[in-house]
Amino acid sequence: MNILVTGGAGYVGSIVAEELLRQGYQVIVLDNLQQGHKGAVAPGAEFIFADVCNAEALDGVFQRARIDAVMHMAAETVVEYSMTDPKRYFHNNIVGGIELLDAMLKHEVYKLVFSSSAAVYGDPQSIPVDEDHPKLPVNSYGESKLMFERILEWYGKAYGLKHISLRYFNAAGASESLGEDHRPETHLIPSVLKAALSKNSPVSIFGTDYPTKDGTCVRDYIHVTDLAIAHILALKRLEKDGSSCIYNLGNGNGFSVKEVIEVAKKVTGCNIKTVSASRRPGDPAVLIASSEKIKRELNWNPQYYELKTIIESAWKWHSKSPEGFKKRNSFTGKN
Repeated sequence: MNILVTGGAGYVGSIVAEELLRQGYQVIVLDNLQQGHKGAVAPGAEFIFADVCNAEALDGVFQRARIDAVMHMAAETVVEYSMTDPKRYFHNNIVGGIELLDAMLKHEVYKLVFSSSAAVYGDPQSIPVDEDHPKLPVNSYGESKLMFERILEWYGKAYGLKHISLRYFNAAGASESLGEDHRPETHLIPSVLKAALSKNSPVSIFGTDYPTKDGTCVRDYIHVTDLAIAHILALKRLEKDGSSCIYNLGNGNGFSVKEVIEVAKKVTGCNIKTVSASRRPGDPAVLIASSEKIKRELNWNPQYYELKTIIESAWKWHSKSPEGFKKRNSFTGKN
C-alpha cells in the first residue's frame, strides 16, 4: 500500500513514516518544512516539498502516485501561539485539511487517519478523560482539531470517507534515529534535556499555583513509538472493515512538571536549573487519558509506559544530536 503522510517531516510524522516503512508500506511524505526538517524524513520515503493549503500541489501529488490511504499530521500545533494568532491555526488546520479531503475525494482515496489532540477536551471535568468526555476546547488549537473531526464526520456521511481520529495526549521520547526538534521548543521534555546539555539555561516552569499535588501542570506522556504503532493499527482497521472511529492515545498516568524534571535529573545526571514563570494561556491543569477503548478494540498496548524509559530514549537521541536536525538537513533555506 502507498501511504501519504502529511507533516511527515515533523516529530510524530517522521516516526510514523519510519514505522510504516518498517512494516512494509510504501510512504510518500508531504511537508512544507515550516516546522519539520528534511533530515527527519525517514530513509526510504519519497519526499515532496508542498503545503496542504496548496490545492494545485495536492492534485499533482495524487495524480503522480497511486495513494491508498492518508495519514494527516500536518498542522499548527503550539498551544501558546494559538491563543495570540488563531487565524493562522484555523487557516492551516481547517482550510488545509479541507483542501486535502477534496483532493482525496477527487482521486477516490477514502481512508484517512487523523492526528487529533487531547486539546479538544479543554479543562477536564473528570479524570481520566475518555472519548465521551465533553469537548470544550480552551484554545484555538484544540478548537481547530475538534472542528476538523466534525468535518470528517460530515465527509463520511456525505461522501463515504472512512476515517479514524487519534487524540494524542503528550507525545514524548524518541526512536533510535529520530527525535523531537522544534524551533522554538515549547514541549517540556526536550526543553529539560536541552537545559541538561547546555548546563546553563534554566527550564521555565509555567505556573506553580495549579490545583495539583505540587502546583504544576500534570500531563500524560506517551512514547512516540507507541503512538506510531497505534497509527498502523488504525490503518489496518480501516483496511479491514472501513468503520470510522475516535480513540484517545495516552498511558493513563499523570506526571507533574516538577516530577518530569526530577526524573530527567536522574536520567541525565545533571542538576537542571529551573525558574518559575507565569501560567501560559490555554494550559489545563491536568490531562490524563483513558485509552481503554483502543486497547480493547485494536489490541493496542503501550510498550514504553514508564516515564524514565521515555525520557531515557529522548536523552539518548538528544545526546547524539545536540543540534537536532540542523546538520542533517540538505534542503536549502530550511532548518
